[in-house]
Amino acid sequence: MSVGFGRLWAAQTVSSLGDGVSHAALPLLALSLTREPMALAVVTAAGTLPWVLFGVLGGALVDRWDRRRAMWVTDVARAVLLAVPAVAAGLGVLSIPLLAAVAFLLGLGGLFFDTAATAYLPDLLGRDAVLLERANSRLRGAQTAASGFVGPPVGSALLTVGRAVPLLADAVSFAVSAVLVRSLPAVPRPVAQAQESLLRQARAGASYVFRDRLLLGLALRPAVGNVAFLAVETVLALFAHDRLGVGTFGFGLLLTAEAAGGLLGAGVASFVGRRLGTGAALSCTAAVEGFAVLGLAVSPNAYVAGGALAVCGAGMGATMVLGPSLRQAIVPAALMGRVASTSRMLAMCAAPFGAFLGGWLAAAYGVRAPLCAAGGLLLVMTVVTATMTSNRRVEAALRAAGRGDGVERRAVGGRVEEGVV
Repeated sequence: MSVGFGRLWAAQTVSSLGDGVSHAALPLLALSLTREPMALAVVTAAGTLPWVLFGVLGGALVDRWDRRRAMWVTDVARAVLLAVPAVAAGLGVLSIPLLAAVAFLLGLGGLFFDTAATAYLPDLLGRDAVLLERANSRLRGAQTAASGFVGPPVGSALLTVGRAVPLLADAVSFAVSAVLVRSLPAVPRPVAQAQESLLRQARAGASYVFRDRLLLGLALRPAVGNVAFLAVETVLALFAHDRLGVGTFGFGLLLTAEAAGGLLGAGVASFVGRRLGTGAALSCTAAVEGFAVLGLAVSPNAYVAGGALAVCGAGMGATMVLGPSLRQAIVPAALMGRVASTSRMLAMCAAPFGAFLGGWLAAAYGVRAPLCAAGGLLLVMTVVTATMTSNRRVEAALRAAGRGDGVERRAVGGRVEEGVV
């Protein structure tokens, strides 16, 4: 691994720690303002809306920009943004609409940062499939440890000190990340395509995903998964409080259990992929997630719920290493931003539906209903997408990319010319 990767790893770890603090604090802040499930759903969904509205266009912009600059400028903007709710909390004027607006703008920043980082990593590592899987395993493991294992209990504890404190901690993490990203080595900038409109380039990137069954399958799994997981996340704090009798600090520990599983899953992802094949491994991890969420739904106490969340986290951690690594290895550099953002947009388009579905099911049928529906949906998705991401398709795509054939399937205007991939 290069020195540049070490800096990127450190930057994302610091930023993830701040995210973990906010991940626990924001739902609890919202819960301190209202007990209405649909109001909580608004805050949860707001953070995903930028991907719905600007996802593909954001990827097209990243494919035009210097990706390193896009990352550090975005981090600076997010650090400044978090000062707004921190001041509002300090003055006692924090509200659900303000939390939703901040969540939306943070989501917009996440769109640009995550897309740029995903496109930057293959260039940094020379598009080596083995290095990419190893790097994504380390990035995912560090992200899980920081944002889920350490951050949530810290966020819950800081919230007891003052409502503004967790938000300020997240702002500092973005500022530190910006400094580290600014020091990363430069990589070749994307080839300018000024003769094409931004919209035309965005359509070409989306077409590239939708015409490839493997890439489409890789995109559909997190899309359907987000419907399920956002339905769970929307009511998890309420479920933990009302059904499990868990307080503020205990809620942070539940999120920590999920993160501990995610850390394990990220660590063993490469081993599982080698033993089963990447395609089969992805199907297995999706099934594990589904059964784990069903286990969470019927948990009689916080200990069983923590175990179910840990198993679910393990499945998610492995998936988030195997899927992105495969995509980065087979997609041409010039299209990486658009392909990554299109895939993420599909996932995020589904997320608001999941958030509102969770709120509606909880209000109409009880707080366990969203969890049962989410588990069933994950299992159905596993069956539907199994052939799209089979080992045979994965191996064919990697062979084609290794021969350079993947570069031949390139975007031309608003359509895609297909090679062997």
